[in-house]
Amino acid sequence: MPNVHEHTVRLFSCHSFGEMGIYTRTVAVSLVVTFLLFLSASAERNDGTVRVGLKKLKSDPQIHLSARAFGSHEENPPRAYNLGDSGDADIVTLKNYLDAQYYGEIAIGTPPQKFTVVFDTGSSNLWVPSSKCYFSIACLLHPKYKSSRSSTYEKNGKSAAIHYGTGAIAGFFSNDAVTVGDLVVKDQEFIEATKEPGLTFVVAKFDGILGLGFQEISVGNAAPVWYNMLKQGLIKEPVFSFWLNRNAEDEEGGELVFGGVDPKHFKGQHTYVPVTQKGYWQFDMGDVLIGGAPTGYCESGCSAIADSGTSLLAGPTTIITMINHAIGASGVASQQCKTVVDQYGQTILDLLLSETQPKKICSQIGLCTFDGKRGVSMGIESVVDKENAKLSNGVGDAGCSACEMAVVWIQSQLRQNMTQERILDYVNELCERIPSPMGESAVDCAQLSTMPTVSLTIGGKVFDLAPHEYILKVGEGAAAQCISGFIALDVAPPRGPLWILGDVFMGKYHTVFDFGKAQVGFAEAA
Repeated sequence: MPNVHEHTVRLFSCHSFGEMGIYTRTVAVSLVVTFLLFLSASAERNDGTVRVGLKKLKSDPQIHLSARAFGSHEENPPRAYNLGDSGDADIVTLKNYLDAQYYGEIAIGTPPQKFTVVFDTGSSNLWVPSSKCYFSIACLLHPKYKSSRSSTYEKNGKSAAIHYGTGAIAGFFSNDAVTVGDLVVKDQEFIEATKEPGLTFVVAKFDGILGLGFQEISVGNAAPVWYNMLKQGLIKEPVFSFWLNRNAEDEEGGELVFGGVDPKHFKGQHTYVPVTQKGYWQFDMGDVLIGGAPTGYCESGCSAIADSGTSLLAGPTTIITMINHAIGASGVASQQCKTVVDQYGQTILDLLLSETQPKKICSQIGLCTFDGKRGVSMGIESVVDKENAKLSNGVGDAGCSACEMAVVWIQSQLRQNMTQERILDYVNELCERIPSPMGESAVDCAQLSTMPTVSLTIGGKVFDLAPHEYILKVGEGAAAQCISGFIALDVAPPRGPLWILGDVFMGKYHTVFDFGKAQVGFAEAA
């Protein structure tokens, strides 16, 4: 992929709490255009053409918001609220930057100090740059919160930090009034960021992040803004919903509704699935299909997260590689993968034909150990003799991962009754499509019409993504570049295999986050 283009995407894959209550998140960063990011950092904001602010829409008698998000199998639909009903719901508009960043305006303090934030269901804290941020370039390019100018400010002082794969933010907690749309949340605990190192926040169109995840993953156990909206009686119903407009040229970038759903922005009924682990909005997902054909990878179940703070759609390297191959994406060839296929491909095929349990194959041939559920990587010297170790030079610990991918790929082709020669050729082709460590993969824009539909199974329903929905097109004409909306992210059991359904998916499917019933719902966006 030409280095003129690079796209920044946030992916949240794990979390932990330190002794000081500091929350750590690993962020995988991938794809977007360095040139475009340069423009985003240097271009003036144009408030005249696109609504940047979190403005409440005018009352529309045709819009009704459900009193509670409801499952698709309920016989009696709940009563509806009109936007004119005071206190029922609050609607804010979002701005869309290149289908990669969706953000809106909030205010902190009295009188209000305005900031643009990403409304992120993959995190739970609110943070903005602080006036006490002196040495970070990002703080020089974005508005800063000045506590001395707010009559409702209350000192807190507790330190906090969030660590990212591309850097970190650090700062301290403060308390103040936070305005979201027409709602004013009193005494909200938030982070004043005093350090924002790295490029990520320098080039971002947004100033900070407002987390909409559960308190379980909140830094310092601070109550999220959403929790305080409910606690203070600002929202009657414990539901919020996203509509993301995937037409970057439209003035309206999207809509976030607190307290209900807007029926103008979805078709039919939502399919609901229960939240399986509070923290992220996490739920169970079924099989993945490519061109209508099951891959079998998530046959026995995978976990997924609905994450509005992630631009693309992330999944296990094994299946993302199969998707990349099917859509003709160019990745970085993996020598470890090719070495494993060359040395063990036929053995893996023979073991599968002899009905050996797939999960035990890589330990049986000596590339992994088996912990009772899956293969676990181990040093090459502990599993093979010196002669074989010499032959296996270049495999090492990476061989376990490569072997497990090869097992899935071969198993997939055996189901389709391919010849053994064709199967091994196919697996070698997949090795060429393994994404780079940063996940980049580009496709030929002229081939979009030939690419297959990719589908995810959620709640027993198949959710399709067409090529124009999972490919991000940057530029026009001969200068256009197309980027795959799929990137690799590997999370080990029991947390994984894990999928993160970001804006690529949420743009196609209107998403309801039902806090009261602890469920997530998807319906085709309108």
